Parts: sequence; structure tokens; C-alpha cells
Amino acid sequence: MTYDLIVIGSGPGGYSAAIRAAQYGLKTALVEKDSRLGGTCLLVGCIPTKALLHTADVWEHFVHSAEEGIQCDNPRLDYARVLDRKNKIVAKHSKGVEFLMRKNKIDWIKGYATLQTRGANGLHRVEVKSGEGAATHETKNVIIATGSEARMLPGLEPDSKSILTNIEILDLPGIPKSMLIIGAGAVGVEFASIFNRFGTQVTVIEMLPRMVPIEDEEISKELERYFKKTGIRSETGAKAENITRTDGGVRMCVSMANGKREDMEAETLLVAVGRKPKTDNIGIDQLKVELDRGFIKVDEYQRTGEPGIYAIGDVVAGTPQLAHVATMEGMVAVAHMAGKPAKPVNRNRIPSCTYTEPGIGSVGLTEAQARAQGRAVKVGKFPFSANSKATILGSHTGFVKVVADEKFGEILGVHIIGPEAYELISEAVTAMEAEATVETMMSTIHAHPTLYEAMGEAFNNVYGLTINI
Repeated sequence: MTYDLIVIGSGPGGYSAAIRAAQYGLKTALVEKDSRLGGTCLLVGCIPTKALLHTADVWEHFVHSAEEGIQCDNPRLDYARVLDRKNKIVAKHSKGVEFLMRKNKIDWIKGYATLQTRGANGLHRVEVKSGEGAATHETKNVIIATGSEARMLPGLEPDSKSILTNIEILDLPGIPKSMLIIGAGAVGVEFASIFNRFGTQVTVIEMLPRMVPIEDEEISKELERYFKKTGIRSETGAKAENITRTDGGVRMCVSMANGKREDMEAETLLVAVGRKPKTDNIGIDQLKVELDRGFIKVDEYQRTGEPGIYAIGDVVAGTPQLAHVATMEGMVAVAHMAGKPAKPVNRNRIPSCTYTEPGIGSVGLTEAQARAQGRAVKVGKFPFSANSKATILGSHTGFVKVVADEKFGEILGVHIIGPEAYELISEAVTAMEAEATVETMMSTIHAHPTLYEAMGEAFNNVYGLTINI
């Protein structure tokens, strides 16, 4: 059988691209080496992590229920049931992806895919190896959506007990008494937030000068302040060395920013130092596919240097490793190959969300980036401490920050840390995509009492016209 498209990888980008291709009438197959569909995001990433974060939110309410006027003496956390709930959520949605493949008449080819050189007929060939042997399939187009995996520090290997990546930590049988985390990006701070609220003593080590280093500097400062308030130790500008396993867990030496050195020990160590693309051993070395440190170079329509071969998601050079980015890149690639209107991804309109407590959501330029570009900017801020809904929720930490062009009121970036920030950022993304100005958002009615009123107040604050502070 000859396909119009074979997608390699069933993460959000891969399975969404396959569905869109089927909707456009393309005969499509999806290749997946794992026994379940969904990729890293669904199986061992976004979804299970957020399930644990939700439980941590609920648990925190029980622990502090007296503040709500609810007596809840001696609450108990049954972590085995927490894990069971997380696993059921993952299983449900993985089965959901299977259903979508059947509904859209997409062939699921099980096994490990390797790209071959073109056949004599000019079609791409994809060899798929599984326990049942190997088979070669022909296709007009290929989308590489193989995703990424956790980077590990040199000389270390993860296990199921003491040295962990995002995979092993999800199945710890119990809550550790102590945890060291190397890396204060999204993965590191999210797990810090989860386990701190479950009662683990958490220390975060970050080599760069600040936490969540891709965010606006004020966001980083606010998160570090809150972590300190809630008992999470964070050391920035620090480097972990001489990491060894011990009978009780892990020991390492940390070189601090002030030049001092400190030995640290804990039951567990989470290594969260970034992710590397899965581009080895998939056959691209024999094709005209250019790499940049293992990442695949593409053009604005996700095309590689090999005609008919596209790449999306975590394997792509220069785009954030986010599930929603992979999905939109898949839409662009499929639209292009199907001859439909295709709008390339605008990298300045990509929302970034970090699901800590407090949450973080951002889009566009930070204040420092805007000034570095020579832009004359005006900044508006509004604290959640002045928002009535935040008071009702008992979540006062954080603020909304708007970075705008001083002359024309163009919205250059919006940065939020606080309750439901990862939901609130959607208004800013929509506004920027629609090219709304600060004035447009000032005249947009925001319902009361809501968290997103803080967005309206932050836009007003750009011109010093905030009402509630």
C-alpha cells in the first residue's frame, strides 16, 4: 500500500498531524514504537505531571482547610491511590488517541521506524521493525515527530529509586523525605512544587543566575521568593559536582555562586537539565536532512532539506519544546503538503506555561528582550493581592505584567505569575494574534469578580490608569 503521509511518532504533534491529514483526504499511517499512543507528553510528561499537581493543589486545601472554616483533622495522603488516579487518566486518554485513529481511518503501524533512501518510483520508504519482523512502507510524504528525551548528566544513569528523570519520578512508590533537583526550568520547578506540598524537603540547584531563566526577570524573582516562603531552598548560579549514590540515596557537592562549597544529601535526585531530540538511528543521515546539534533544521512550512520530509515538535531546531507548538507545526506541515492555506508559526505568539504554585504563563518579549531590541517600552503591572477573586481563593501571590510599545501601544509581551496563570495567558495570546493594542484591551470589559480582571487592570496600568491600586 502506498500512503500519502506516514507520521513517525504519536505525541500530540504526530497524532494531531495524522488526524488533520485524514481530514484533508490523505491516506495516512502513524508509526509508534511504544505499546501505547500519546508520546512523552501523554504517557510520561504533561498529563501525568499535571495530574499530580492537581492532587497537590487539593491536598494543600485539606492541609489548610481550617482557614476556610472547614475542620479536617489529621488528613492522610494515600499515595498509592494518587498514582492509580494518575495512571487511569493516562490510560483513558491514550485509549482516546487509539479511538481517534480508528475514527479517522488512520493505520497504526506498530514498531520502530527507519527512513530509507527513495525507491526507484521516487516514493519515500519507511522500514518498520517490530517483534513480528520488519516491513517497508512507501509514502509520498513523511513527518518526523519522534520527540525528545531527558538529558542525563555525564557518568550518571537513572534508576527507579534514587537518580531520576521525569519518567522514573512519576512512579516512585512513596513520597521521599528529601529531594535534590538539578535544573530550575519548567520540569524542575514543577516537581519541586508537587513534592514540597506533599511534604518532601526540596532543594533546587540551577547553574544559571536565576530560576525559570527563559521567563521575565521579575517572574523569576517572584517564584524564588515564593519558594523560599514555602520552604523550598533554591540555589542559583550553582553547580553540582561529584554526584554519587549512597545507602540512603544520593550525595553531591555544590559550588555556590558566592564561591563556597557545600555537601548535600537526599533520598532522591531529579535531573532536569533539559531534553535532547530523538533523531539518532532513524535514517536521516542518508538523506538531505540538516542537523543542528541533533535538532532538525526546517523552513517556515516545516520542510527539511529532503523534499517530502517534514519535521515537527521537539526535534525541530529553534522552537520551544512544547506540545502545543508541535501540534501547530503539524497543522502547518499537513496544510502545506495538502495544498491548503498554511500560516507558519509565529514564534513570538507561542504561550509558555509552567505549572508550579504559583502558576506561570507568558507570551512574547520579556521587558529585557524588548529593550535589547531598542524598543521604547511602557510597562504595566497589577498584583493579585488587589484582585478580589484571588482573595476569595486565598491565592495572593504574583502579578500580571504587560510590556508594550510606548508610541503605538502594541502589546510586545505579557507575563503572569499567580493563580491560574497558565489559563489567564490565553487572553494575551489572542490579543497579540489579533494585533490588538493596549487601548483595545483597556476598553474590553472584564467580568467581575474574576482573576482575569487583573489582566484588564495591568493593561490600564501601562498608562497609569489602574483603578484598584
